[in-house]
Amino acid sequence: MSSDLFGEPLTGGENTTGSLSAVVPNAPLAVRMRPRSVDEIVGQQHLLGVGSPLRRLIAGDSPMSVFLWGPPGVGKTTIAAVVSHATNRRFVELSAVTAGVKEVRDQIATARQLLAKGQSTVLFIDEVHRFNKAQQDVLLPAVENRLVTLIAATTENPSFSVIAPLLSRSLLLTLKPLTDDDLAQLIQRALSDARGLGAKFTLDADAHTMLLQLAGGDARRVLTYLEEAAASTTAIGATNIDRATLERAVDRAAVRYDKDGDQHYDVISAFIKSVRGSDVQAALHYLARMLEAGEDPRFIARRLVILASEDVGMAAPTVLQTALAAAQAVQLIGMPEARINLAHAVIAAATAPKSNAVVVAVDRAIADVRSGRIGEVPPQLRDAHYPSAVRYGHGVEYRYAHDFPAGIAQQQYLPDELVGVQYYVPTDHGNEAAIIERLRLIETILHPSKNPAD
Repeated sequence: MSSDLFGEPLTGGENTTGSLSAVVPNAPLAVRMRPRSVDEIVGQQHLLGVGSPLRRLIAGDSPMSVFLWGPPGVGKTTIAAVVSHATNRRFVELSAVTAGVKEVRDQIATARQLLAKGQSTVLFIDEVHRFNKAQQDVLLPAVENRLVTLIAATTENPSFSVIAPLLSRSLLLTLKPLTDDDLAQLIQRALSDARGLGAKFTLDADAHTMLLQLAGGDARRVLTYLEEAAASTTAIGATNIDRATLERAVDRAAVRYDKDGDQHYDVISAFIKSVRGSDVQAALHYLARMLEAGEDPRFIARRLVILASEDVGMAAPTVLQTALAAAQAVQLIGMPEARINLAHAVIAAATAPKSNAVVVAVDRAIADVRSGRIGEVPPQLRDAHYPSAVRYGHGVEYRYAHDFPAGIAQQQYLPDELVGVQYYVPTDHGNEAAIIERLRLIETILHPSKNPAD
């Protein structure tokens, strides 16, 4: 049995009237506040516009099958339940964690029989990425022949976890993390609605801010924390939920981090400086602090990519590849799994030898260009791919590097005004120690008359 938008079981597997109708009064707050209609769904407005595929699916105008891809707690299962409830279709829920081929076949067989009697079925499969190829193959005829309306939820990119024939016969809808405004609307509804806390509690501004930070875009989490805080407030005979009560309720220390304030800049600054300073333990601490505060993992990944060239550079050039791979993993996989990829990149960058020679080199070159130190391109280096080039001496004396020993041709490459300038000065750290030796060889060939001591 799987969980809905708020992490609570919908049904024991089947509910012929949709899974929104049988919520008991003492159910968890997340269950009681489950949306009853499409208009109560919070967020995902990019999918809920008039005439959108999701609207048509909910209205029952189209028996299409869809894959809902998004992070936890954004409404994948709730959307499936609303679809079944809106049109009174039979709703069947399977979890790919526990269901096998037999369960899938049994439900499809039942759906076929009921369809012949005029009863359609919504088959919801949670965590569909956990189904193996054989299990996914069983679904293919049912989707192709529209025996069921398949709604499959996944936190992983379906392009990598779902077989192509099944995906090509379905519509892929990408759900976005809930924004603070979305969560604030959900909190207000839970506080005031009779199904929720029934206007019995107030919420301090500080507690409200902390609740949003701890939620991390997850509706399930925000309502669970709010309910626990309300219970703690009742236990002490109060009606106002403050920050201290919320901290105690969620059994975790408040994360001292404000995504829009000074702490945001302080923590990212400490993170970068810890990686640059090769303190891997501190770097991992600040990474965890940002992730727990709900920082956008793409922001962290971008900073790591920049750092890989700015602070590591040619001392360990593979760190850039690792950072780029982590950034791509954040896009393809998402949280919470992508925390591992980010940690991989952080450890690689923090433990690598450091050099800022790359950023110093390019900034020196840019400074010269901006100050007017440009000069003429040497004639032998100019474009010679047009008929009159020879007349002007363009490319006439160019020496092709691959025709010479070591693949280095002695000739002037810089403009006259810049001969002798040195932008890139490698350190003796890591890979750059070998680059120093390579540059010495290059210098003896390009400038044989130059004093090696200069």
